[in-house]
Amino acid sequence: MANERARGFSPAGMTLRNYRDNEIIFSQGDPADALFYVKSGTVKLTVSATRRKKAIIAVLLRRSFFGEGCLAGQPLRMYTARSLGHSSITHMGKESAVRTLKRDPKFAKLFVAYLLSRVIRVEEDLADQFFNFSEKRLARVLLLFGEIIKESKPEHSLKVSQATLAEMVGTTRARVSKFMNGFSKKGFVHYNGGLQINSALIANFLQSRPMSIVTRR
Repeated sequence: MANERARGFSPAGMTLRNYRDNEIIFSQGDPADALFYVKSGTVKLTVSATRRKKAIIAVLLRRSFFGEGCLAGQPLRMYTARSLGHSSITHMGKESAVRTLKRDPKFAKLFVAYLLSRVIRVEEDLADQFFNFSEKRLARVLLLFGEIIKESKPEHSLKVSQATLAEMVGTTRARVSKFMNGFSKKGFVHYNGGLQINSALIANFLQSRPMSIVTRR
């Protein structure tokens, strides 16, 4: 974990485990007794209301924490964490995490900085959900998957179902199919054994369509 040490991250008290694609790290309803950190790979967080109703609430990249609810007294997991592709995840028990936050200022600074960035992202996602059309939300989701490809550098092309995209965008699979066909014609995405994303073109597309909210001073 040399990179983490260079960034001030202390691995004391943490254990490392490798996960296979689609392997569950913990399930919704499990005891909340540990903090996790994505050393490499990607993690998907999902919430289920019923067997048929499920929502993807986050996709976490390398250097992300998750499971932090246990530090605030959360007794059970509110979501399921699953590896998206192969990943390496470090695990720190709740008591050990609390001690480390108190005794290691560098670790505490890194953890707080991540939480603040997570709050900003949640606010952006919430505003996006309320004020932007499904097409733009889909473009933002594709940018995220572009980052996943860049971070993890998978050996094989990324395979993402339209059903997964629909869950993340909050729309129907039929609308996602319509938008993806349009994105393909514009060169935003290509299919060659998997999904290939032109992040630069999508970023330009988003910049040309600013969010439909006004900041008042």
